[in-house]
Amino acid sequence: MVELGVPQDTPRRVVLVRWAILTLLMLGALIAFVDRVSISSAMTVPSFKAHFGLTDVGRGWLNSAFFWSYAVMQIPMGWIVDRYGVKWPYAICFGIWCVASAVIGLMSTLWALILMRLIIGAAEAVVVPATYRWVRNNFDPNRSGAALGFYALGTKFGPALGAPAAAWLIVTFDWRMMFLISGLAGLVWLVPWMLFARERIGEVATPAGAKPLQSSATTKVSFAAILTNKFVLATLVVYFCYNYFTFFCITWMPAYLVEQRGLSLERMGLYTFFSFAGIAIVAFVSGWLADVIIGRIGRPIFVRKAFVLAGFAVASTVVLGANTQSLQAALFWNVVSLSGLGLATANMLALCSIMLIPAPIVGRVKGIQNTAVAIAGIVAPLMTGWLLHLTGSFVAPMTLIFAFLVLGAVTVVVAIRPEWAPVMPREEAADADYDAG
Repeated sequence: MVELGVPQDTPRRVVLVRWAILTLLMLGALIAFVDRVSISSAMTVPSFKAHFGLTDVGRGWLNSAFFWSYAVMQIPMGWIVDRYGVKWPYAICFGIWCVASAVIGLMSTLWALILMRLIIGAAEAVVVPATYRWVRNNFDPNRSGAALGFYALGTKFGPALGAPAAAWLIVTFDWRMMFLISGLAGLVWLVPWMLFARERIGEVATPAGAKPLQSSATTKVSFAAILTNKFVLATLVVYFCYNYFTFFCITWMPAYLVEQRGLSLERMGLYTFFSFAGIAIVAFVSGWLADVIIGRIGRPIFVRKAFVLAGFAVASTVVLGANTQSLQAALFWNVVSLSGLGLATANMLALCSIMLIPAPIVGRVKGIQNTAVAIAGIVAPLMTGWLLHLTGSFVAPMTLIFAFLVLGAVTVVVAIRPEWAPVMPREEAADADYDAG
């Protein structure tokens, strides 16, 4: 049996505690994405659009507002978690974004609404750097696919559950109560997090041939050296292309299903659930399966790349859904394309952010990478709104998704090379004393 990112001799209690904390991180991401996607459901409601005077272009700007501050705060948040750890920065930011999400229900002007979205974006910027820092500290980097796939359940089930839950709350109450309830309910998560979260549990294997590093080594690698590294730059392209599709789905899928495909708000929530539940399940299973294959044949880089390319290939079927006249075919490809992208999810995360990145700089590297993610979050809703305004159809926006998926696949083949990955200074690598941080 292949262990889930831990050596065979790791004590059972250590394994259980690691997975318990990882479960909290997964649930934290789920809550973050529920709060992130609720605005998309609200923007299909005529009373919400009328209240804030939203056009198609205006909806694109509002959808992207979250990512303005999210992008700006990625690198600072990466530095913060490298410097101060995961527990307290995550807890503080979590409380801020939950309260800001709830307060949206009290807003009466568009600028106040945008301000709350900016606050949410800045606070949620902690989620990814903190999670990757924690996973890198507690799981074998070469066997972290299952752990990252499990974490990805939260990032995908968040939209899967958030869209139908928001739709139900809007239908049952109204859009104001939806924001209040969904925002404040998440605060319950803070109780187990503050009680049980730890920075490091037990010892972790290092990749073959690697030497343990002191946490002080993080001061020896400059930001400029990380930002100009060819491997890191290539991962920015891959992350942008992958996330352009996911952020289209998070921000515009509800409108696509309601306005172009004629679904009711309730059926929209159901099909959004199917799509995001599909990518969540496929992401976890494919991450675990890649770990199994690597455990049997080795060649971790080749295996991860194969899964990433398969995911991009299946996701490219989104263009078939865009061009069909059949509602059933459109819904089928809507679910298949996003679910298929799950083949890439955990394996891309392991390949680009864990396996080849030295532990002391994971937070900063992931902060830089997630800036590219955030830029995709800005560009995808804006481009979709603009193309929808120009053409009156979702065909052009979804064809652009196809083009970015092709670009991402080519980048994986050509530029994701282990010999280009960042390394720690030679004098630091000579120190065999690894600090738990």
